[in-house]
Amino acid sequence: MSVEYASRATKKKVINPELIDSRRLTGANLFWDFPSAITDASLQGDPQAFISAWTDAAGKLLDATGRSQEHTLYRCFDGGVSLLISSPVDVLYSMCELNEAAFGIALAELGSGDAPVFEDMVSRLGQLFEEEKNPELLALQNAARLHDVPFLWDDDHVSVGYGKTALVWTPDKLPAVGAVQWDDIGSIPVALVTGTNGKSTTVRMSAAIMAASGKQAGLTSTDWIRIGANVLDTGDYSGTGGARTLMRHPDTEVAVLETARGGLLRRGLGVERTAAALITNVAADHLGDYGINTVPELIEAKFIVRRALERDAPLILNADDEGIVLFASELDCNIIWFSFDPANSVVEQHLAAGGRAAVLHQGWLALARGNQSRKIIAASAIPATLGSVARHNIHNALGAMALCSVLGARDEAIHDGLASFRGDEADNPGRGNWFEKNGVRILVDFAHNEHAMRALAEMVSNVPAKRRILLMGQAGDRLDQDITDMAAAACGIQPDVILACALPGFERGRPQSEVQDLIRDAAIKAGVAAENIRYFDSPSQAATFALGKARDGDLLVFLALTQREEVLEMVHEFVN
Repeated sequence: MSVEYASRATKKKVINPELIDSRRLTGANLFWDFPSAITDASLQGDPQAFISAWTDAAGKLLDATGRSQEHTLYRCFDGGVSLLISSPVDVLYSMCELNEAAFGIALAELGSGDAPVFEDMVSRLGQLFEEEKNPELLALQNAARLHDVPFLWDDDHVSVGYGKTALVWTPDKLPAVGAVQWDDIGSIPVALVTGTNGKSTTVRMSAAIMAASGKQAGLTSTDWIRIGANVLDTGDYSGTGGARTLMRHPDTEVAVLETARGGLLRRGLGVERTAAALITNVAADHLGDYGINTVPELIEAKFIVRRALERDAPLILNADDEGIVLFASELDCNIIWFSFDPANSVVEQHLAAGGRAAVLHQGWLALARGNQSRKIIAASAIPATLGSVARHNIHNALGAMALCSVLGARDEAIHDGLASFRGDEADNPGRGNWFEKNGVRILVDFAHNEHAMRALAEMVSNVPAKRRILLMGQAGDRLDQDITDMAAAACGIQPDVILACALPGFERGRPQSEVQDLIRDAAIKAGVAAENIRYFDSPSQAATFALGKARDGDLLVFLALTQREEVLEMVHEFVN
């Protein structure tokens, strides 16, 4: 079966198809619920002749290798196409080889390469499938489905169950299905959190609430895997690997998983059977990766998390985000909305129909269902909101409150968890961390796109200062317009001085000063004097300069996207 996922290509002759990526989607993904082999190709013009040739070649190869039950699918995007073939989890590498072989045949048919010998190709693929297949793995997967227990698989481990009931093996030492005590295997409450901004903070607020409920709350994020106060490992664990590690750990009683765009598009979902999923917001960021070129396409990518929901499990959504509201209007899901405004028309209609929502009402975070509402905590009582000045953290708290109410937290635990979440370096490193010494105030934050910058500027503009010094940079893989928009939004804090720093190792093919030039041009256009914009080779170099020049009444805003630990260490030395 061949399926067209989407097509927006212009009707011109196809030009220069080129394979740019081949990878495995190990779980449910943007396209469908099946593990798949996917190739991304760049091309211009009308892709239909190439797609037809690939579809035909893939079908013939599947038939010849005894895999005719698998399906093909494609998605066209501006400048390219994604080509998918469904696959059992035990032969995904071999299916990637088959997909690439079909790609090569299609190229040859269009006159862009030599035609391979079909029989030789089939022989080679048949050998690969035979060597990779693992019938014990598939039997265990099917048995887990029949016994209604979670199943996780990767190259290194196979497991059934979550938390303390999880059983884990290596793929080459799997038990017979009958040897597994299926009645002893269970699950735990699991939630996914995705979005452009606020993911990490929402996850950490949620973990604080669940800890206040007396649970060993596990979380994954871009900084670590943690259970309670125990950090299992540091690094970016917002993808599939971190999720599986946490779900297999015996101490995990409830899990809240940060789920980043990159992992969703690169591998698909890392877990199945979740009790809830939350989308914080969606704004322009990382456009151009994996065929996602527009914000509506990015919104659709974020909504992949809904594929992990158990039946009737809620999808928790931001009613103040127009793109999310529009996309959700086409879905048949159990939705819980959250919003700054109880008079938001989406929220009002939802509550009138008996639905649930989390809203900010007269300065209080409240949970509502139908015509009933109950206040949980005053926004000013949440330390991370800085007395309600940090409105983005009020939004994050609303989402976390709704999420944890689904995971079983009582109102008192929600109150206590949010009241205990300081949002400082210990709770939320690199995100809204404030320091002060001798009249100098310092903010270290991770804001890295226009949406986040506007939220930060709104907060910082309410902080009095005699002089504002802004340190900022950006990775080279962002679009010029995204960098310009981010810099313009950052100028909303009305900086007197801008320290435009390079990010060593993150140039992504650009000359070192190119991003700094974009920041400088945007800042000048926003009214910052050219002589007050300085270039530095790294965030730590810029921070050293700023701290050395700081004086009473200064506000230093350090947007440390890299070298955060080094910058924080410098700030500690300054303060102490």
